Amino acid sequence: MKEYLLPTRIVEAVKAEHTETLFCSKGLYATINYNVEEWVNYAKLEGVGSYIVLDFGKEMHGGIRVIVNWIYKGSCKVRIRFGESLGEVNSSIGEKNAVNAHSPRDFETVLCAYADLTHGQTGFRFVRIDLLEEKYVYFKNIFCENNIFSKKPIYTYQGKDKRIAEIFEVAKRTVDLCTSSGYIWDGIKRDRLLWVGDLAPEVMALTAIYGRLPVIERSLDLAEKLAPLPKFMNGIYTYSMWWLIILADYYKEFNCKAYIKKHLPYIKELLNVMDGLVDEEGNLNREIRSLVDWPTKDSPDEPVGVRVIFLFAMNSAETLLKTFDLPTDIIEKIRKKLLLQSLHVEEKKQVIALKYFATGELTDEEYEKLIVGRAKGFSTFMSYYILTAIASRDEQLAIELMKEYYGAMLDRGATTFWEDFHMEWLEGSGRIDELDPTKKDIHGDHGAHCYVGFRHSLCHGWSAGVAKFIKEHCHD
Repeated sequence: MKEYLLPTRIVEAVKAEHTETLFCSKGLYATINYNVEEWVNYAKLEGVGSYIVLDFGKEMHGGIRVIVNWIYKGSCKVRIRFGESLGEVNSSIGEKNAVNAHSPRDFETVLCAYADLTHGQTGFRFVRIDLLEEKYVYFKNIFCENNIFSKKPIYTYQGKDKRIAEIFEVAKRTVDLCTSSGYIWDGIKRDRLLWVGDLAPEVMALTAIYGRLPVIERSLDLAEKLAPLPKFMNGIYTYSMWWLIILADYYKEFNCKAYIKKHLPYIKELLNVMDGLVDEEGNLNREIRSLVDWPTKDSPDEPVGVRVIFLFAMNSAETLLKTFDLPTDIIEKIRKKLLLQSLHVEEKKQVIALKYFATGELTDEEYEKLIVGRAKGFSTFMSYYILTAIASRDEQLAIELMKEYYGAMLDRGATTFWEDFHMEWLEGSGRIDELDPTKKDIHGDHGAHCYVGFRHSLCHGWSAGVAKFIKEHCHD
């Protein structure tokens, strides 16, 4: 669904007049105004060095529909920048790793008089428009053209806790935006792609909120189509394992035997390929790419994390095969090889949580590692698993830590949840909707791996798994 929204705030305007007129819709159509006296009803930018920064209030997915009245000499070259934060929207390519990655968010174009044109297709909250010629432009309106998934939910949080209600709504908005393309993407600025491992928490959120959905099945079908065996999904063998986990969870939720049945030939062949990923001594293949999550990358716990995802996937495959009374010998063979080596976890909370889901066991030592430092060491991708593992011992503490972790993003201005977030980022940092040179930029000054600085996505679907946790554990 497309919706057209006016800006909620003019953050800054230089060499500009009548900008307050942009808060009032004058219609989704271009018109010719012959009455010079009425030009006071239109926002005006004039000359090189003039610009305006708009805030649309929340993260959006799409572009801006610019309806222009009059331009001196008929057209004007402009620069348009989109940003998920104020720091990003005011940055130039290369500054704090600002990029046009997966979607152009910083580009030059031409505005024409009496025109109604849409510019951009990305994830953003803020827009900056700079004039690049010595001309003047009268704007009738600048709308956000937002694409959002629109379906009546079967669940919304109805409890009294306002913080939990806000976390739920922001998680819902995150996954709604990422599902608005017809497939389930991981991000709307960057990672506008179907990443199969990342689908796991997105599918959790979508099924918790909406139930069974064609977009889920369409996305899972596409994942199989794009990875003919012996290829792995997205070139990452743990992502093919996540596909099995998602399928099994989906079947348990909806008893959709006919849907699962059409995937059985692929599942059986995939298990044969997976058997070759672990040798007779229990050693995992290190030549093919695997991933737990980015915070675990290259840590001592990464090999154990891969191993427990493997075990988790074998449990899921067993569920699927037994549903159709199919033999599970190969699963038993793989499982025995995987258990030949230690599952000891040094510190990573997400690996402990995944181990809990894979084995059903959580030792006292592991539980203490989960709660040490409270929300420090949490993972947006793995939040559902971490919180659920903690809730197996202390549900109220898990809810408190959920509020602490996700609430910290809200307190920094989040209207959708982020690709990554660490509690340590709070120290000395400001909000994403404010510019304070005395504070660190929580967007531009943090990040790691492929999401350093402004490349970091502030609307990433894998962070929305918390919606399912809320549905399962937050009832007051």
